Amino acid sequence: MRPRVKQFFELLLTAIVYWSLAFTFFIFIRYYALDTEAGIVVDATMDVPFTQWMGFGVLLGVLIGFFYGLIEFLFDKFLLKRLNLGLSILLRTQIYLILLIVSMSLMSFVVEEEMDLDLPNERGWWRTSKVFWITVVYFVVSSLVFSFLKIAKERFGRESFLKLLIGKYRKPAEEERVFMFLDLKSSTTIAEKLGHLAYSKFIQECFLDLNLVLDAHSAEVYQYVGDEAVLSWSFKNAVKRNNCVALFFAFQKRLRKRAPHYERTYGHVPEFKAGLHGGRLIVVEVGSVKKELAYHGDVINTSSRIQDQCNVLGEKLLISKDLLENLELSSTYTERHIGNLALKGKASSLDIYALKKA
Repeated sequence: MRPRVKQFFELLLTAIVYWSLAFTFFIFIRYYALDTEAGIVVDATMDVPFTQWMGFGVLLGVLIGFFYGLIEFLFDKFLLKRLNLGLSILLRTQIYLILLIVSMSLMSFVVEEEMDLDLPNERGWWRTSKVFWITVVYFVVSSLVFSFLKIAKERFGRESFLKLLIGKYRKPAEEERVFMFLDLKSSTTIAEKLGHLAYSKFIQECFLDLNLVLDAHSAEVYQYVGDEAVLSWSFKNAVKRNNCVALFFAFQKRLRKRAPHYERTYGHVPEFKAGLHGGRLIVVEVGSVKKELAYHGDVINTSSRIQDQCNVLGEKLLISKDLLENLELSSTYTERHIGNLALKGKASSLDIYALKKA
């Protein structure tokens, strides 16, 4: 499945589940006050089943969640680059208001039919309906929560974010992780040729292409430093399906596919080199302003030094022997032993291998 299609379905499923739970909860907290709402007439002799109201909450959540996920995806992937932030917020607000009006109008007809209730759903009913505007406020608050969770997941990665929520990293914790230092080849030459503005756009596009292959290979972005990206995996996710290696070649494939665009727009097709290493290190929350996760340990320094050797050796992907021995590479990959190298800043040498796609 193409990365963008996969991202769409993941966002759509997340939105449907989230809004189904959100509106089920909303119906739950308003259920017992239903017969006191202005404009709603309920037959006193009729027993309104609680489970049926919950079912309508789920149905409304699915309806809103589907269109919410679709709208968010379209804005994130296609419209945000063309609209300024203020216009984007204004346009989304109008779309979501229309979505709520249409969704709640449709649901009111369904509820009237199924439960023999008299609900205010004539044309323009929403202008004076307290229930509608309470729902709008609830929707806005819930949207902010959804956006916060989405941003936090993108910022820290799914696994790390969940651990942050339960406070695992408030005190230093030891973990086994794999790091990849991914660096643009000939960056200085390209920057001089393009100039600062065009070069910045060039790097931006490269990392957007990188982002499209992250989820498929369970990778998290630790840092962007200039023209370098530092990626991270839990050790389990790194070795699963050889994710840490497969990501590099998936990124290469993505860049080759878009080579005509890069050549036409920038006069240069990007090439990246990478170093891979894994091991135990310390993870901890740092800072109170712009709080982030920090990794402390020799693993990061070693991964960076391995990547530095790519230029020296003329290789695109170098990996430590320790990590390579934990992978089960198929015949689609070829490995070549580079040697036992003394890396800058390290007292002991390290066995390094070069990897290529067969």
